[in-house]
Formats: sequence, structure tokens, C-alpha cells
Amino acid sequence: MTTPPSNHKRYFFEKFGLSERLLERCLGEALSAGGDYADLYFESVSATSIGVDESLVKTASQGVSAGCGIRVVSGERTGYAYTDDLSAERLLHAARTAALIASGPAKQLVAGFTETQSPNLYPIPAADLDSDLSTKLDLVMRVDRAARAYDARIKQVRASYSDELKRILIAASDGTYASDTQPLARLNVFVLANDGKQTTRGTAGGGGRVEISYFQTEKTPEHFANEAARTAILQLGAVAAPAGEMEVVLGPGWPGVLLHEAVGHGLEADFNRKKTSAFAGLIGRQVASSKVTVVDNGTMPSRRGSLNVDDEGSPTQETMLIENGILKGYLSDKLSARLMNMPHTGNGRRESYQQIPMPRMTNTYMLSGDDAPEDILRSVKRGLYAVNFGGGSVDITSGKFVFSASEAYLIEDGKITAPVRDATLIGNGPEALKYVSMVGNDLELDEGVGTCGKDGQSVPVGVGMPTVKLDRMTVGGTGH
Repeated sequence: MTTPPSNHKRYFFEKFGLSERLLERCLGEALSAGGDYADLYFESVSATSIGVDESLVKTASQGVSAGCGIRVVSGERTGYAYTDDLSAERLLHAARTAALIASGPAKQLVAGFTETQSPNLYPIPAADLDSDLSTKLDLVMRVDRAARAYDARIKQVRASYSDELKRILIAASDGTYASDTQPLARLNVFVLANDGKQTTRGTAGGGGRVEISYFQTEKTPEHFANEAARTAILQLGAVAAPAGEMEVVLGPGWPGVLLHEAVGHGLEADFNRKKTSAFAGLIGRQVASSKVTVVDNGTMPSRRGSLNVDDEGSPTQETMLIENGILKGYLSDKLSARLMNMPHTGNGRRESYQQIPMPRMTNTYMLSGDDAPEDILRSVKRGLYAVNFGGGSVDITSGKFVFSASEAYLIEDGKITAPVRDATLIGNGPEALKYVSMVGNDLELDEGVGTCGKDGQSVPVGVGMPTVKLDRMTVGGTGH
């Protein structure tokens, strides 16, 4: 099923008075001083957000923004200008500003535009975004009530709901002509629990490129509230995490964020072009256990990281990154694909019209293996079972990472025993994957909360993995 791009495109033509002739003029100005390539990225965003703290509405906002970013590429250099005034005069001025980077005779455009035909991976909830705030506020208040009702030791609750409808239109000198309408919604909850001796925290949330009905039928406010409260209460009875090198089992779903940070960023083409990634020059080489297969897939319906087209107007795709431990390729945008003479994977993404696109992940996950999760746990004599993660960081050049586990347990003689607190996982991405010895048959994706930062830009992403056993990993903790 495809949605005609003209439906999305018509919005910009009617609301802002654009025309194909004006787009051609802007691209002509952008290439008037030479350059290899130019593109226009138009964006219009309607957004809502509501925050409740201690059962009181603390924030509520609705807003609309619009603008255009104009890029000129000359060799490895990029000229960029943007404007929030979409009049012909300001657009042409921005195009001339971006052109300042180039030198040489004017470059001719490819004759005519070719509209990108793309799938329809998500609904367009026009009615939802126009619905009054009371429906959305009700979701947040239900979170607050459910979390407090879970246990008397839940002492503080903060909950929030946010959604946006982003419309984009892209025209480029290579004939690219694409448009899309992209919904995004998320419900979040944070709680504090106290038993008179200590205070613990729990968080949960989810969403995706979904309509508001998703939170009323599939993943309800009560689901997220109970999960956050459960995690906080669990920590009240936790023992100090052991420290040292040991076997570690990662649970399915959100623990895939470790894969995202430790491996995913290192497989973005720009880091490899600049030779700053630990994976630079390793295509075709064994970089992980033969049990490990990792893909990036922007074509999954309604997932937070999915896109009908990327922010350069290219359809997204499923890209094999690591297959049976062998590095197969990198994630690229148009610039990296051209400079590195490699396939273009449709991973050019940007936070907004104010920023240039760069290679970014969409939904990145490890494929299922053949092992039963219970067999994986049974195989561990003494180790850590990490079910959920909080924050983490990675050094792209070295591949070193540090992650804090928000929910983890001891494994003793093949059985899950006491919950532990303050556990951190410390390792090196390329090294850690070599110690994967068992991969579960239970692949899960996260609930829809991932936001990825790179060079000051944030974009929504998805992560996932099955239950995975690593024979060796360093665990940081204060226990024994």
C-alpha cells in the first residue's frame, strides 16, 4: 500500500504558496556557484506536550513551527542555510547563502523531479492532533493514579505525554522529490519509592508512530505506571551488585540499547569515512561471535524509529550490518555513499530543518537465535541477569562503553535469585560481542522510548534484542 506523495506535498503548496517552479529556482540559486549537489528540506511540525507532577498539571503546551533548510555539497564540504520564513525572497536568499561554499561554474539540475514512491508505515492521525487536550490529559492522570495505587511506598509520581505531526517535503538537484507526514507519540512515567530507609526510582514509557488509541487499547497508561512502580519497589529489596568479571545475561527488548551504543554508532558511515570508528576498514572481517546477526530496519510499521522516507527523500530499508559475526556494511546517507563509493542505505536523518542530515540509525536490533531463554539462564553458574538499563555512554573511537542497569538480578546455579542495585556494565563494543555464546529465540523490540543523540542532534530510534549470554563482561558494583 502506498500513499501518494502529492497528498503530503499539497499541504506545503497550499499553506505556504510553494510551487515546483520555485523549488527549481531555489536549487538553481544553490548551485549557481558550482557544487556537486543541492537539496531543499521543508518541515512543518505541530506538537503537544503535557506534564503532571504530584497530581497537578505543571506544563501544557501546543505549538507549530515551520522552516526550510538548504544544503549545497561540494566535495567533502557542506554549505547550509535555513529560514523560518518560507517566502520566495527568503528561500532564494538562503539558497544563495548556502552556495557560498562552492566555487566554479553553475551546476545544472537534473531535468525534472521524480517523486519517491514510498510505503505507508504509519497512520496519519489528523483527528487525534486536533483533539482537545482533555483526552491527552486523561491519559497522564491515569498514569498518576495507577502508579500511586500500586503500593503505598510510591511517594512521588511524574508523568508526561507528548505528540507531534511532522510534515516534510524534499527536493534535490539529483531529481529526488519526496514528501511524508510523520506522527510520533510517547507516554512517560517516573516514580520514587521510599520505605523509610532508602529511596529508589523507576521509569517506564512507550509509544511510536501511533494514534492516541494505541494508549487506550494496546499499551495503556496503567501498563506503564505499573511497570515503573514495580521497578522502584523491587529496588527497595535489592542487594548491592557484585563487582568483577563474570557471565552476564541480557534480557530481551530495551537492553538492545547496549547494542545501539556499543556497536550501532560505530557502524555509521561518517565515523568510518573519517577513520574514527573502532570498525573502520573491517568490512568482511569477523567482528563478533558467529551467533550475532545485527540489522537496522527503518521499514517496521508504527515503530518509533521507522520512516517512509529519510530526511534526504530516500526510502528506508532493512540493512544487514553484522551477519553471523561478519561485518557486512555501514549505515549511509547520500554524502557518505558518494564519498565512500558504497551503497546508499536511506539513513540520512536530521533533528529539524535547522540541521544538516547525517547517517543515523532507525530501528537497530539483533536477530533471534536458537536457544531457549530458560536454557540460557540455566547455563550460568554465577552471573548477572540485566533486564533493563538506565543511562549509558560510549567512546566511538575506542568502542568502550559504560551502562547502568536499572533492573538486574543475581544468577546462582542457573536460577534467578536476588535483585541487585547499582550494577554497571563496562566493556568494549567490538570485544563484548565476541563473547556472545548463546542467543535466545525471543527477540523483542523496546516499548518505543528511544532517543539518540549525535553531534547535538536528537532523533527517535528503536532498539531490540533477544535474551543473550556473554561469557565474560566486567560488572561494576559495591557488593561481593
